[in-house]
Amino acid sequence: MRYWLMKSEPDDCSIDDLAAMPGATVAWYGVRNYQARNFMMNQMSVGDPVLFYHSSCPQPGIAGIARVSSLAYPDATQFDPGSRFYDASSSPDKPRWFNVDVRFVMKTRLVGLPELRSRPELANMRVLAKGNRLSITPVDPDEWRFITETLLELRRDDF
Repeated sequence: MRYWLMKSEPDDCSIDDLAAMPGATVAWYGVRNYQARNFMMNQMSVGDPVLFYHSSCPQPGIAGIARVSSLAYPDATQFDPGSRFYDASSSPDKPRWFNVDVRFVMKTRLVGLPELRSRPELANMRVLAKGNRLSITPVDPDEWRFITETLLELRRDDF
């Protein structure tokens, strides 16, 4: 099992939006970075826990917990000329972009970026690295434990 942080703009899909979706599941579409795509294709497994992170908003931070609920499959938006994620060089027989499905587990209090940055235990967390723009990053198991057990005060049984 691996742990992940996945960023979503709340105007596109917030933790509340995810909770309200049919089956409380969403396709994590629109990823157009090869490293993030490769995380989905080569490293994510069904059941992997996810820190659901609100980004590009007035108060960015961890807003909930989710789980990967499917293996990677072709992102349909790459084939849709009407989509902002359309990729003319991709085709159904040779897709370039993939996504996984993510299932809602729980909403949490917002653990904001300033709080994350203030904790020395999280100093090496990839989402906090200068210049990091990836929408999907792995989370070290010790970082996951610190965030869930110390900052969110959750027990393993909670998620």
